[in-house]
Amino acid sequence: MEAGTRNSTRLVVLVSGNGTNLQAILDACATGDLPAQVVAVVSNKSTAYALQRAADAGVPSVHIGPHDGELRADYDARLTDIVAGFGPDLVVLAGWMRILTKDFLGWFPDRVVNLHPARPGELPGTRAVERAWHEALAGERTSTGVMVHLVPDEGVDDGPVLATQDVPIFPDDTLEALEARVHEVEHHLLVNTINTLCQQLSLKETPA
Repeated sequence: MEAGTRNSTRLVVLVSGNGTNLQAILDACATGDLPAQVVAVVSNKSTAYALQRAADAGVPSVHIGPHDGELRADYDARLTDIVAGFGPDLVVLAGWMRILTKDFLGWFPDRVVNLHPARPGELPGTRAVERAWHEALAGERTSTGVMVHLVPDEGVDDGPVLATQDVPIFPDDTLEALEARVHEVEHHLLVNTINTLCQQLSLKETPA
């Protein structure tokens, strides 16, 4: 991956798993569709395939695993040191499966962005797609959604909403089919939202 211009928005992406949304960001940066560069990928899981995606793209990657018995605040202090060292304009949580404390968030006010596979106010926490699918089977819903939001505090998936899009659940959906449809929406909604944030940051930096 090319280094990007000096005016590119610097992204640090935090990922715990496979990293398909990370890949969508990397691809959009590589094609120029996103005026940004991923300057680092950080994972709390050494086995996360996202780390391999970063390596394949020539992006620095760091595994920061929690120590046995380590307090969340202490882990977040170590995480802050690593992330801040890359000088990010935005920190993107793309499947990051840890709740961040103020010990981390306080260093990046209004700059931490999270992706969650549900509509605002619905299905916070893990397994949101699976839970939505089970609710659909029970006749309790016919759609779910995806949202991108800021992370101002330790609330779970409830920060100020930046973008959202509904995802229909069809009567004959398997869980795999629904997951694939949600992931497709996640990829473009996350990239489009980061693009908007990049433009806003560029305007702030442009001299009057």
